[in-house]
Amino acid sequence: MEEIRFVKDGPIGRLSLNRPDKLNAQTPAMWGYLGDLGERLIADDDLRLLIVDGPGRSFSAGIDITAFTAAGGGGGGGATGDAPAGLTDVDSILYLQRAFTWFERAPFLTIAKVQGHALGAGMQLALACDIRVVADDCQMGLLETRWGLMPDLGGTVWLPRLVGPAKALEMMVLAQRLNATELFAAGIVNRVVARDDLDAEVEAFAQAVVQQPPLAVRGAKAAVIEGWGATTAIGMRAAAIAQVPCLKSRDFREAGAAFVEGRAAKFEGK
Repeated sequence: MEEIRFVKDGPIGRLSLNRPDKLNAQTPAMWGYLGDLGERLIADDDLRLLIVDGPGRSFSAGIDITAFTAAGGGGGGGATGDAPAGLTDVDSILYLQRAFTWFERAPFLTIAKVQGHALGAGMQLALACDIRVVADDCQMGLLETRWGLMPDLGGTVWLPRLVGPAKALEMMVLAQRLNATELFAAGIVNRVVARDDLDAEVEAFAQAVVQQPPLAVRGAKAAVIEGWGATTAIGMRAAAIAQVPCLKSRDFREAGAAFVEGRAAKFEGK
């Protein structure tokens, strides 16, 4: 769809929200498309890293509010203030959550490249990614309570993992906005750089990731996801399961040979 673009450059994928004139505000139609696209990307064995961005002034200002305030606007709502048709039951919301939940299941690493605003659904999209690299003008917040709603696209799951339940609840119920410095101090983002340096920083990070052994990167992500919040035994077993393919791989033997020969290793993911 025109509002979402995906291109692949070797092992690196680039997924962009494409509504810069609307501050990359999101619609239910975009979420449905993202859910379907995610299943296709997960099945791509050659994809090793995905960069998620939103060009223009803002990464994403959240949901396109016209989906809630005008009939037919973005999501087919009814009278002013009504929720869009089909968004008022649990199964429909679960269906739209597919837009973001596949990021966690993806075997490849995902990076959110964020400038300007990442609000509401925009912040939840950034939280869905494994890594967040942001510009120094970045602001994030879950502002749903301002509209009589609460975050339902993953914010209630992923934000508490980063900052703890008490801080997450404070941010959500008060609809707080955090600037880049506060986001970094809270552990919500990985890196903060000058806006002019954002593209170069993310590209350098991406290139560094794809130089690593693919099986080890995938295994590390899988073990972290499986082990987070679980018992020590479950976490250790997840690490063991992820390690076995690495031990049996040609990449493991290549790493040893490269060390002995004093050269850079060339990893194949096999």
